[in-house]
Amino acid sequence: MMRILLLLFFTFVSANAVLAQASGRATEQPGSGQIIRSSPAYAEVLLRKTELEAELESLLVDHTDEFPRIREARMELEFIRAEMDRMLRVKAADAQKLSTALGRLILAKIVHQAKLRQLRDQFSDDHPTVRRQRRMVEIYEAAIKEILG
Repeated sequence: MMRILLLLFFTFVSANAVLAQASGRATEQPGSGQIIRSSPAYAEVLLRKTELEAELESLLVDHTDEFPRIREARMELEFIRAEMDRMLRVKAADAQKLSTALGRLILAKIVHQAKLRQLRDQFSDDHPTVRRQRRMVEIYEAAIKEILG
């Protein structure tokens, strides 16, 4: 139990350090990074990121980097970080667009992106399953763009 709490604490501290660095380069106005990080959408994505990092740390105790779930978690974390950077580029004036619903759309898109990458490792881009999954990613991305403008 104590080990899990320590892992969560260190994950939280490291996430805050990364966010502090990112806010300096990713925002246009002073203080807008804090507004974005306080948004419901950002909180939804940060929660998922923290859960994945904790799961990853736990898995690494017993498994190597080649373990399938470890590879999947790292891939999902890659997509999450990209989306967090994207949110940090939102202008402070548009921060009200970063709703819980947007956060959920982003997380759903990430799940579909991860699945698409896995399918592309198995099949060609012409394969019907890959095309369907790519279309799912496009649908979620269109919804996100509709909200963000």
